[in-house]
Amino acid sequence: MPLPQSVLFCCDHNAVRSPMAEGIMKKFYGTGTYVQSVGVKGDLEIDGFAIAVCQELGVELSRHRARSFDQLEEWGDALSSFDLIVALSPASREMAHQLTRIYHLDVEYWPIMDPSGIAEGREAKLVAYRQARDQIAENLVSRWGPPAET
Repeated sequence: MPLPQSVLFCCDHNAVRSPMAEGIMKKFYGTGTYVQSVGVKGDLEIDGFAIAVCQELGVELSRHRARSFDQLEEWGDALSSFDLIVALSPASREMAHQLTRIYHLDVEYWPIMDPSGIAEGREAKLVAYRQARDQIAENLVSRWGPPAET
């Protein structure tokens, strides 16, 4: 399928899954599509394990600043300006559906596991975060094809 002009990824806190999806999509498909991410809440900093597993793919997340749906417009983006919203958690899917009733935007749900509370110990946590990262990458490739040559 052709890439949309703009995509908004969303999850619970905009600290793990949605920033990973934003960064990986930019890495895979370049700058032809405007890509952003938000959370139901924007109350956490970017997760260090998310930063680490994305660096393994050459995706830089350390400068990401979490924001919520409420902060989206404050930061210069209108929800209505996105062509597609991809929800990565049940709570964000519900929020996206509530907010898009008046905008007629497409909302897709990709059920990506939340790795943040799954394992104990650094290596086990890295494995869980890699699984979430890889689920996101697989969904991207399934939806829009293999990454563009860079």
